[in-house]
Amino acid sequence: MATTPPPTTTNSKTPHARSVLRDTTFLRLWAGTTASGLATWALPFVLGLAVLHRDLGAAGLGLVLAARTAGFLVAVAVGGVLADRHSRRAVVLWSALAAAVAAPLLAAGLGRSLVLMTAAAALAGAGQGACRPAFQALTAETVAPDRRQQANAAMTMAVRSSTLAGPALTALLAAFLDIGTLLLGIGLLWLIAALVPAKATTTAAAPATDPAPRAGFRAEFLEGIREARRHPWFLAGLAALVAVIALGYSATSVALPLISRDRYDTQWVLAAAMTAYTVGALAGALVIARWRPRSQGWAAFAGLAAYGVAPLSLMLPVHPLVVVAAYAVAGIGIELFNVPWFTATQREVAPDKLARVSSLDFLVSYGLAPLGLALMAPAIDTFGVTTVLGACAAACFLVPAAAALTPTARHFARPAPTTTD
Repeated sequence: MATTPPPTTTNSKTPHARSVLRDTTFLRLWAGTTASGLATWALPFVLGLAVLHRDLGAAGLGLVLAARTAGFLVAVAVGGVLADRHSRRAVVLWSALAAAVAAPLLAAGLGRSLVLMTAAAALAGAGQGACRPAFQALTAETVAPDRRQQANAAMTMAVRSSTLAGPALTALLAAFLDIGTLLLGIGLLWLIAALVPAKATTTAAAPATDPAPRAGFRAEFLEGIREARRHPWFLAGLAALVAVIALGYSATSVALPLISRDRYDTQWVLAAAMTAYTVGALAGALVIARWRPRSQGWAAFAGLAAYGVAPLSLMLPVHPLVVVAAYAVAGIGIELFNVPWFTATQREVAPDKLARVSSLDFLVSYGLAPLGLALMAPAIDTFGVTTVLGACAAACFLVPAAAALTPTARHFARPAPTTTD
C-alpha cells in the first residue's frame, strides 16, 4: 500500500509541481506555528534569567513552570474538543490571545507577586495547550493530502528551529533588554501566532458548524478516544512514545548532565549533545519531507527506536564525539517517526475527530514526561546510572519493535479495499 498516494482528482494540471512552501495560506499557518514555538521555548529561559537577576527564587521558578505544565495538560484535552466542535482557526485565535495576555501579567507579577505569576503561567500553558491540537488539525484543513508530509516536515522544522533560536535569541536580547520587556516580547510572539494564520481554504473536510445539539464535553472527549481505538497503529505508536519519552528521554535528560560533569569533566558534552540532537532532528525532517518508504510505519518505528542509541552511548566509556554522534542519530530518528505519524493521523482519522485524537497524542507526549523525570533521579540513586540507562535503552529498542508488529502498523493505515485494475 502506498503511504502517500498521488491525488486521484484532476483539479490541478501539474500534480506535485507546486511546493507547499509556495502556498500563502500554509506559509501564514507556518509563521503562526513558528511564533508560538519561539514563545514556548523562550519563556522558561526568560524565567531562568529572572532567577539569575534575583527577581524570582528557585522555588518560585519551579512553581511557575509546574503551573504552566498543569495549564497545558488541562487545556490540551479541552482544546481538542473545542477544535472539533468549532472553527479551528477561532480556537487558535483565542488560545494564542490567552497566552499573549498572560505575558504582561507575568511581567506585572515579576518580583512583586508569585501568586499572580503562577496564575499567569497557568494561563500561558492553557493557551499553548489549547492551540496545539487546533494547529495540527488546521494543517490537515489547509494542505491537500498529497502534500501533507512535506507540510508536516516544515512544521516540525519550525519547532526544532525554535528550540535553538528561542533561547539563543533571548540570550542575545537579554544583553540589551530587561526581563519585563522580554516577557512582553513573548506576548508579541503569541499575538503573531493568533493573528497571522488565515482561514483554511482547502479540500480537506472541516468540522461541521451546524447549530444541531451536541453531546457534552465528556461524551465528545470519549468519542475521540473511541476513534483512536479504531486505529491499532495509533495505539501502538502511543505505547512506543511512552517508552521513549517517559523512559529514554527522561533517563538521558537526568544522566547527560551528570556524565558530562563526572566522566568528561566538562559541560561541553552536554551542550554539544543537545545541539546535535536538534540539528539531527532538522536533518531528519529534511529527509522525510521527500522520502516515501514503502513500509511507512515500520520505517517510522525504526526511527523512533533509534533514540535508544542515546542512553546506550552514555552507558559506555566512549569518546565524547561518540555521544554527540549518538544524539544526532537519535534526533534524525525522532523526526523519521514524527512526520509520518502526524501525516498518517491526518489521513486516517475522521476529520471531525482529528483534533481530539491529536490531543491524546499531546497528552501522552507532554503528560508523561514530567512523571518520568520525577522518577528517574530516585531510580538512578537506587539502582545506579548504568543499570537505569541500560533498561531504558532496551525499552527504546524493544517497545517500538513490538509496536511495529501490531496489525495495520506496517503502513500506518487500515488495509485498502481490494480493487481490480
